Amino acid sequence: MKARIPKIDYSHVRPHWAPNREFAHNVNASSTIPVFVEPWLIKVMNKAKAVLPASETRLHAAIDIFIAQEAQHYRQHAGFNRHIREAYPEIVEHEQRIEREYQEMLDHRSLKYCLAYSEGFEALGSLGAVMWFDKYTPYLEGADYEAVALWKWHMAEEYEHREVCFQLFRALYARSLWGRFWNGWLYRCYGFVRTVRHLGAYTNRVAQTLIDADRRSMTPEEVERSKARVKQFQAHMRSTAGAEILKIFSPFYNPARRPEPHGMADYLKRFEKGGDMGRVAA
Repeated sequence: MKARIPKIDYSHVRPHWAPNREFAHNVNASSTIPVFVEPWLIKVMNKAKAVLPASETRLHAAIDIFIAQEAQHYRQHAGFNRHIREAYPEIVEHEQRIEREYQEMLDHRSLKYCLAYSEGFEALGSLGAVMWFDKYTPYLEGADYEAVALWKWHMAEEYEHREVCFQLFRALYARSLWGRFWNGWLYRCYGFVRTVRHLGAYTNRVAQTLIDADRRSMTPEEVERSKARVKQFQAHMRSTAGAEILKIFSPFYNPARRPEPHGMADYLKRFEKGGDMGRVAA
C-alpha cells in the first residue's frame, strides 16, 4: 500500500467520455460519491484510531496509508466532477442531499454503525476493481483517457487497501467467538446492505437525472436506443457483479482472499514516479 498522486489534466473532460453514453453517465453518477463519502470515511477512521489500542501498530500504520489514499481519491474526483456539474447543474441538489446525509450519519450514528457502513463501501470498492479491470472492457473501447485512468487508478487502490476497514471492525467489535458471529458476520452484512441501498439509490437518481437531460434533445428513436443501452448495461451488471456480491455475505468472507484483478499491479506502477499516469501509448 502506498499513496500516489496522479497527474491527470481534467480540463478537457467530456461528460460523454465513452461511446456508450448511458454507461458513462452511470460512472459519472458514481464519481460524485467519493467527494462526499471519502472525507466522511477519513473522519470515521480518525475516530476509530482514537479508540484502537496502541498495540495494534500494523493496523494503525495501515489506517494512515488508507487515509492518505482516500484523500487523493476525493481530490481527483472533484477535478473530474467539475465539468460534469457545469454541463448538468441539475445534479447539485442530489450532491447537497448526500452531503447532508453523511453529516447526519456522523453526528447521530454510532462508530460501530459507521465502520460497518465503511466496510460495506470498501467491499464495493474492491468489487469495483474487478469490474474495471476484468468486466468493463467492452465499454472502455474508444473511451477518453482521463476517465479510464481516474477510475482504474482509484479502484486499484481500493483493492490495495481492501482489508483495512474489515480488520479495523474486527479489532474493535469482533474479537470473541460470539463477536465474530454477531458483529463480524451479521452486523457486517447489515452494514453492507445499508451501504448498497443508500449508494445504489443515490447513484440511480443521479444517473437518471443525467440520462433524462440528454433525452430531452433526442428523437423518439434515439430515446428508445438509449433505453435499450440502459437495459443492456443493467443485464451486464447483474451477470457479472451479482455472483461477486453474494460472496460478501458469506460468514467466511475475507477481502484478503479476493483474487487480484488481471493487470492491476502493473497498471498501478504507471501512477508512481516517472510513470505515464495511465496514458494510452500513441
